[in-house]
Amino acid sequence: MQSNRKITPSTLSIKDLPWQINWDSNKCSLCGKCTAVCPVNAIELGVFRKRVLEPGIGITQAPSNEYKIYYGIRQKTDPAFSCVGCAMCTMVCPNDAIGPMRSDEADKLGFHVNQGGQPRRRGGRRNAPGSVLDRIKFIRISMLTDPALDAGRHEFELRTLLGRVLNPEENLMFLKENGWIPPVREIYPLIIGGMSFGALSPNMWEGLQLGVTYLNEELGLPVRISTGEGGCPPRLLRSRFLKYVILQIASGYFGWDEIIHSIPHMKEDPCAIEIKYGQGAKPGDGGLLMWYKVNRLIAAIRGVPRGINLPSPPTHQTQYSIEESVAKMIQSMSMAWGFRVPVYPKISATSTALAVLNNLTRNPYAAGLAIDGEDGGTGAAYNISMNHMGHPIAGNIRDCYLNLVKIGMQNEIPLFAGGGIGKSGNLTANAAALIMLGASGVQIGKYIMQAAAGCLGSESDRCNICNIGKCPKGITSQDPRLYRRLDVDDVAQRVVDVFLSFDTELKKIVAPLGRSTTLPIGMSDALGINDADVAKRLDIQYVV
Repeated sequence: MQSNRKITPSTLSIKDLPWQINWDSNKCSLCGKCTAVCPVNAIELGVFRKRVLEPGIGITQAPSNEYKIYYGIRQKTDPAFSCVGCAMCTMVCPNDAIGPMRSDEADKLGFHVNQGGQPRRRGGRRNAPGSVLDRIKFIRISMLTDPALDAGRHEFELRTLLGRVLNPEENLMFLKENGWIPPVREIYPLIIGGMSFGALSPNMWEGLQLGVTYLNEELGLPVRISTGEGGCPPRLLRSRFLKYVILQIASGYFGWDEIIHSIPHMKEDPCAIEIKYGQGAKPGDGGLLMWYKVNRLIAAIRGVPRGINLPSPPTHQTQYSIEESVAKMIQSMSMAWGFRVPVYPKISATSTALAVLNNLTRNPYAAGLAIDGEDGGTGAAYNISMNHMGHPIAGNIRDCYLNLVKIGMQNEIPLFAGGGIGKSGNLTANAAALIMLGASGVQIGKYIMQAAAGCLGSESDRCNICNIGKCPKGITSQDPRLYRRLDVDDVAQRVVDVFLSFDTELKKIVAPLGRSTTLPIGMSDALGINDADVAKRLDIQYVV
């Protein structure tokens, strides 16, 4: 009974939890679907005892007390099983009898889960509202110079280049001096960023690869996808579809034994090699795949024991500066593929990004620079890192582009932006704004997870349990009971839909600019914002 329970400082009530289950006993048919589908086991079938008063007969007989037993749904108060607000119970309930509700109080759960001095770690994105990108407007409309302003009837070649772009004279001189020409790839400006095989479920990863292949093979859109750290299945390394893939190598070097051993057997070269030095969602931290996800398959691909945490160091342990990185890592990766594959670094957006870029300008082996802003997604990070560390992508990419303009290399070294693009649903507008600020292309991750597979994570800290492998949609889980909820063909179809929609919308933005034959990289005169300070910082027009 309640009176016999021991109340301690760690005892929680339902009111203390960030999400509370609203259950209607009158509608519930006790089918058990909600308890079966809950990924964190936050609810259970409970037995309740209720006192029923029966009125007496006449004035001499006293009322009687009866106790009835009935069954119902009960929410657990243990922080280890706290509701994450995913609403899977609502989706499967046939009677609309149950659903999560956000608490009207500040979250007190953090003080109960920070045991042993460890702060809370979660997946998803930071909890920050909006961004500067959502407030930027496209203000340059060409009325007369281009009569075919209708994006539906216009012919477009919206492509970008990945690789060191030299003019013909420089290429000839470079060939005479070095015996090879820097490789360049023509790709689509929207890239699926690094989400590893292991961080994503097998069904999700296969669906992404299938969708990218269809876009290339059937629709002629040269879309590329990064593997993230962790390698990839051997069958992909030995297939002709590898040319649509950017292989990522990070500080943990997970999966790279398999990749190196597969080089002699590769039917196609990969699109590029991306060397990850930093991640925008958790700058200064290495990657982390928690033990929940390290099953037999992931352990075999990564060459590690099963069921252990896989943290990557925050830096590459064999290099101490970006100069040494270019000399060692970028050059060695170029040599491994016979100088046929572009190699470029990926860094966190930071005030030191200009120093990295200036070093890359002096080395012909660097094929570009990818910069990941503070709003990027992550599979596992501390809240303190996600919410209070990092640099916004808009200002960082603008600084780097203007620096290239000063030294006359803006068309030579491509910049790729990532981190929070499409965060509020405005994918195309955000991407176009970054391209006009100087990016040659953009990378997306969380957006494609939401659009293609229905990720439930949100800025209000809903769900966001990617790190523990209990994703209710099966997107970031290695548990077959969860990832079998995800249909590979449906994911592929949604990936295709996202890119077709993006392509149409990007053409609609680009057509009125009068630059319909090329991507408007650095065309900042077409941008405006109603904030004077932001306009001055980004060197764009202030409009009211």
